[in-house]
Amino acid sequence: MDLTKTTPRSAGEMMLGIVQLARVTDKAKALAHGTIGEYKYDCPMDHDFFAYLGMDSQAFLQIVKDAKSDAEIEAYVKTFVARKDPRNLEAFNKRWLSTAPTGESLKHFEELRSKIAPSRTDVVSWPDLLDLEEGRTVAHRELARA
Repeated sequence: MDLTKTTPRSAGEMMLGIVQLARVTDKAKALAHGTIGEYKYDCPMDHDFFAYLGMDSQAFLQIVKDAKSDAEIEAYVKTFVARKDPRNLEAFNKRWLSTAPTGESLKHFEELRSKIAPSRTDVVSWPDLLDLEEGRTVAHRELARA
């Protein structure tokens, strides 16, 4: 995976029934090969993902470095995913994809959104903003009315 030439998979892409895993895996592979470019492995989104699954980000990175195949990486992660109730995973996925940033994260989010797509005020989550930034289509949503 060379993230100096391409983008990681979307945070919304499912892998083993959970969002963010495919993206984290792509960034780990790129870091392991020295081709991560401007991307950050174990950024705050990754950190929260690892915390949810109870995984150590550096241990995962080592698994990725040592793996001979994607199947080995998936086998390692399956042990963590299997500990989660399917309803809990579903709730995590939904929350992950829709939670709006707050505090300093919100300020950074709004600055980035104004650069990428200033007219897309309907985009209120990091996964959607990252998809826009990386050239993926993000469906328009109705804004909630107060």
